[in-house]
Amino acid sequence: MTAFDTAERRRATDARPVITELIDEATIQSIAEQAWISLVGEEEVLVPLPAELPADVLSSWVDVVGPWTGSVVLTTGRRTAEELSRALLRDSAPPVLDEEDVVDAFGEIANVVGGSIKATLPGHSALSLPSVGASPEVRNASDVCRIDLLWRGEPVAISVQGALPALPSSPDPHHPADPDRSTYENEVPL
Repeated sequence: MTAFDTAERRRATDARPVITELIDEATIQSIAEQAWISLVGEEEVLVPLPAELPADVLSSWVDVVGPWTGSVVLTTGRRTAEELSRALLRDSAPPVLDEEDVVDAFGEIANVVGGSIKATLPGHSALSLPSVGASPEVRNASDVCRIDLLWRGEPVAISVQGALPALPSSPDPHHPADPDRSTYENEVPL
């Protein structure tokens, strides 16, 4: 069987894109605002003001796998996640939300925001089912785009963060500060 190179495959020598090359904070905010209007209600607004997250946080996220691989993560206080869930469930919200209600509703918000962000990225990507719990770790600080918002006066952070660690930089054999300099000592200068 003959394989054809369609130029869509990423070559091993190609640099992986970082999210800030593909999307910006304004786009993430616009996507989040549209999700809030459709899911939480037209009267609900997100205010672009940073505030410190409380100690007791909960995150919901979806993973994106494609030319860029990472997670779209919503993080807020546990109580705020419950209120978001109640707002999403509206009249069908039970008097007391159980953990499953919060997981389903808070996860759905991450799913909608993540799906819209995935749609803005180049190439074909797949989206995972939502997860709720402790936020996935940031693997590469230069592959993160984060916005901080307030909803009903409570902090909500939305980050789009790469799942892969930073690529190692190639050593420069002619740089004297290179720790592996001894490897290149027998090279003939060009």
